[in-house]
Amino acid sequence: MSVLIIVFLTAVIALFSGVFEQGKFARYIGILGLIIALYVSFMPECSFFDHYKHMYEYSANTALFTKISIVTTLLLFFLGGFAFSNHRSHQSELYALMLFALCGGIVLFGYQNLVTMFLGVEILSIPLYVMAGANKTDLRSNEASIKYFLMGAFATGFLLFGIAFIYGSAGSFDLYKIHDFGVANAGNVMFILGVLLILCALAFKVALAPFHMWSPDVYAGSPSLITAFMASVVKISGFFALFRLMTIGFAGVTHEWINVLGVFLIITLLLANVMGLAQTNAKRMLAYSSVSHAGYIGLVFFGMTSLSTYNLAFYLFAYALSTVGVFMCLIWVEKLKRETSFGAFKGLAKTEPLLATAATISMLSMAGVPLTAGFMGKFALFSQAMNGAAFLVLVAVLGSALSIAYYLRLIIAMFFFKESTFKSSEKVTLTYNIIAVVVIAAIIILGIFPDLFARVFGL
Repeated sequence: MSVLIIVFLTAVIALFSGVFEQGKFARYIGILGLIIALYVSFMPECSFFDHYKHMYEYSANTALFTKISIVTTLLLFFLGGFAFSNHRSHQSELYALMLFALCGGIVLFGYQNLVTMFLGVEILSIPLYVMAGANKTDLRSNEASIKYFLMGAFATGFLLFGIAFIYGSAGSFDLYKIHDFGVANAGNVMFILGVLLILCALAFKVALAPFHMWSPDVYAGSPSLITAFMASVVKISGFFALFRLMTIGFAGVTHEWINVLGVFLIITLLLANVMGLAQTNAKRMLAYSSVSHAGYIGLVFFGMTSLSTYNLAFYLFAYALSTVGVFMCLIWVEKLKRETSFGAFKGLAKTEPLLATAATISMLSMAGVPLTAGFMGKFALFSQAMNGAAFLVLVAVLGSALSIAYYLRLIIAMFFFKESTFKSSEKVTLTYNIIAVVVIAAIIILGIFPDLFARVFGL
């Protein structure tokens, strides 16, 4: 809980820094606060917070996913100076909202009961509704905000109904008491209905089909840095919340929800990758890519072992790194060209080879090409799922093969055009070059030496 408090206070200070110099210090305040929070996350939790263990517990798994989220948010903050250059009048609000959303994610990493989970989901979601509409003069951004809000409210209704059914049958919000009730009353209709309603609500949060309808429009309309935050930090938070709930609270009725989840994954893997092939806009393509990765990550629920949590963490971190690498390139191109079509990337490698290389390696990692972190993440999840759902793994492999096609379209646009459409005077900033090197190195090193992940994050 110490980390949660530090991130919250950083958000408050960043918000009020907007009073001075139009909030240009907010990014630096956020970076400093996140570095402090990351340092504290490696330290033992203060015994004072033991009083709140029935609501929130900072366990080893909580610490691991908190570290991953903070590192990802930190990388995005470094990209913010250029990405938010046209938001100078309200930069402090955007950085503060990102930190408040991160607070919601941290709550979801350690919740012990359904009330705390609901608070975490809402603290995570409400800032996103605002950030999606940050481009006030852009109709697509306005559409993204209202669509995300309306669909989010719909999902919240599902979540609350589900919680009500669970409490009505089990008589408790506590995950472990709910687990015990499920084991003893596996055939309780009200309880099972509550489980399925909550599963649908959280499927919306992580963009599993058929609850993904909002994501392409919201991802395309939101500011690109916010889209990157949604595709990385929000997905990390949402998936671990779902994983924690299903493997602790609802583990006693696994046979009642596992097949439903399997159907969601099949629809997700096939639909998202086929729709990704049909896109002509890089940002919408990445939106469907994000939906497809929700399908791959969902395989963690099948054939579970003692390493399932670790496999989930590794995959989410590898995917988050790749997301930062691709969106870093997209942000720069969008600023110069005012568009994100595949054509806008033509010849980028001739002007900015490091940026194009970072995006390429990131997409190859997303596709699961060997010697990348994404390959090791997929290999771990696919190997685990083979023990319980071989057919799903086959569908996932087919989806991965399809995904290579739409990633290659962007790679070809960047590297295989003789003439560059970018002016040599338009050079990327030093910060972006440094982050590009960090992302390239991290993806390749984790692809070759995956055990380093455990060492770096103190496991």
